[in-house]
Amino acid sequence: MSIVNVENASRIYRQDAIAVKALDNVSVSIEAGEFITLVGPSGSGKTTLLNQIGALDEPDAGRIQVAGEEITGLSRKKRTTLRLWKIGFVFQEYNLIGVLSAQENVEYVLMLRGVPFRERRAETRSILAEVGLHGMEQRLPHELSGGQQQRVAVARAIVSKPAIVLADEPTANLDSTTGAALLDLMRKLNAEHGITFVFSTHDPMVMERARRVIHLKDGRIEREERRQ
Repeated sequence: MSIVNVENASRIYRQDAIAVKALDNVSVSIEAGEFITLVGPSGSGKTTLLNQIGALDEPDAGRIQVAGEEITGLSRKKRTTLRLWKIGFVFQEYNLIGVLSAQENVEYVLMLRGVPFRERRAETRSILAEVGLHGMEQRLPHELSGGQQQRVAVARAIVSKPAIVLADEPTANLDSTTGAALLDLMRKLNAEHGITFVFSTHDPMVMERARRVIHLKDGRIEREERRQ
C-alpha cells in the first residue's frame, strides 16, 4: 500500500530574480513500511522533496498524497494538523525545546493531540526506554550528549505512531559510532513496528542500511537502487 504518492512535482525558487528549479517534474511512490533514503549532491533536490512530503512546503506544480490525503493546496492550518497527526520529523539540529526535559519534549506532541496526562506520561516513558534512555527522562537537552538528544528526537517522532517519519540528515552532527547506533535503532523500529522511514542524507552509513535508495540530481530522479 502506498503511503506517499508524488506526481509530477516541480518547485521553483527565486534567487535575485533568477529562477532555480529545485524539483523538476518528480514522481515517486513510497510503500508503507519502507526504509528509504533520498541522496544526491547539494542542490539535487533531496531536502526539497522531503519538505514537500512533510507538508513543510508545497509544489508549484504536481500533486502529493500522504497517508491517503491530498496535501497539495491545503491551507496552512490544515497542513499543520496533517503534520501533527500523520508525520514524525527528525532533524539534523535535533530541534528539542531547551527548557523541557527529555520526557516533556517527547510528550509535547501527545499533549497537542489532547492525550490525557497519565496516558501520555506512560507512553512517553515506554518510548524513551525503547530508544535506550531509561533513567534519563528528567534530563534537559544540554545534559544529554548529541546522540542522546537525537534519540529523544526519534522518540518524539514515533511516540504518536505517525504514518511516516521523515529524517533530514539525522546523523550529520554525530560521530560515526553514535550515528551507526542511531541508524540501527531506526532499522529496529522499522522492522519491529513497521514504521516507514524516509531519509535525506549524504551519509554512506544511511545508504548502506536503506532498502531503497533514490538518487537525485538537478531536481530530477536520476536512478533508484533496491536492496534486500
